Amino acid sequence: MGKKRILIVEDEVIIAHDIMKTVEDYGYEVVAMVASGDEAIKLARDDSPDLILMDIVIEGEMNGIEAALRINENSPIPVIYLTAFSDVKTLRKASESNPYGYILKPFEERELLSIIDRTLYKINGD
Repeated sequence: MGKKRILIVEDEVIIAHDIMKTVEDYGYEVVAMVASGDEAIKLARDDSPDLILMDIVIEGEMNGIEAALRINENSPIPVIYLTAFSDVKTLRKASESNPYGYILKPFEERELLSIIDRTLYKINGD
């Protein structure tokens, strides 16, 4: 089986590049890095990534939670949220989209890679 493909949705360029380097060094393929929900929805539909790493606060009119809900209307791509917001209201709203996990910023590389591995194992068994 080929490399697992990940879509990164993060509007902070430096963070997005750090995530990309981390996951690529670990052996995953980054489909794209985008900064808005509209871009994420289009890429999810057109490129069918295996996993989406989604910031909750992103560019554009919709946030990451709304984008994830729209993506999952068409395909069950697992989403892991990356967020600096850990308040109860935000986490409850995020849970409505049935994410596979949350990573609070700032995070460690091994934490990110561990949750990606666990998520892909849950959905694919590999």
